Amino acid sequence: MASTNFSLATKVKLSNGKFMPQIQLGLYMMSSRDTRSTVRWALSAGYRGFDSAQWYHNEKEAGQAIREFLSSPGDNTEGLTREDIFFTTKLAHNSTSYQTVRKSIRQSLDACGLGYIDLFLLHSPVGGREARLASWKAVEDAIEEGEIRSGGISNYGVGHIEELMTTKPKVTPTVNQIEVHPFNTQNAIRATCAKYGIVIEAYSPLARALRMRHPAMLELSKKYSCTPAQLMVRWSLQHGLVPLPKSKKRERVLENANVGGFEISDADMEKMDGLDEELYSENWQVSFIIITRFILILGNRNVTNIP
Repeated sequence: MASTNFSLATKVKLSNGKFMPQIQLGLYMMSSRDTRSTVRWALSAGYRGFDSAQWYHNEKEAGQAIREFLSSPGDNTEGLTREDIFFTTKLAHNSTSYQTVRKSIRQSLDACGLGYIDLFLLHSPVGGREARLASWKAVEDAIEEGEIRSGGISNYGVGHIEELMTTKPKVTPTVNQIEVHPFNTQNAIRATCAKYGIVIEAYSPLARALRMRHPAMLELSKKYSCTPAQLMVRWSLQHGLVPLPKSKKRERVLENANVGGFEISDADMEKMDGLDEELYSENWQVSFIIITRFILILGNRNVTNIP
């Protein structure tokens, strides 16, 4: 485990040679009003990466907040440009229609108004093999057209990743965004992603605060003089993950990124790894999450005929 003084300036290198902030702000379940205000003051605080999605219905507000910040001399005191910001969004629904997905990508591009999308993900493997591959083809072509800088996937299990990679895509996914934290370590998916050079983005890296009072979390946070949330973010970073902690509270947003003052020992990292209970903390729309997780489980089994 290499010692790294992680901060909001820390970046990870993707397989296509581009760099991405290693701590980003998740915009899941954030209202339009909260998105605009939170993104602006997060930019002032040093955040440079923002994770949106078509399904979140805040691409427009996130892009507007970024543009307004960049154009405001009073706020943008460092003279940042569009190139300094990393904006992610995701396809709501895979489709067997290539043109439908291409249109959807352009709609996201128009909505955010940022000129290009840094990272565009397929939000889930739902839809079947034909839809997954057609959707990925649309992402590849959008990259060639300059609409997207990098492409990736989300909620893909081992089988889904292998399915895509066996087609020898002309563009390899750079990212797989999944739920990862000490209580759901996702070792099999992480190993498969490592095999293909795919970076793991961790959504719900704080397990939605469901385990903040766990005895091990309280013991270790006391030992390292940090909060349980900071401990979980630091765990993600030391595993090479890209955590996406989410909050609309200013003090929490700042606190979650303040993890450079301590380093978890190898022994304690192993102890935290041992907390895995395959906990899924997200409370999405019931139908969406049941289908996605069912397919994720089948994908992890690496079966031939994946739904």
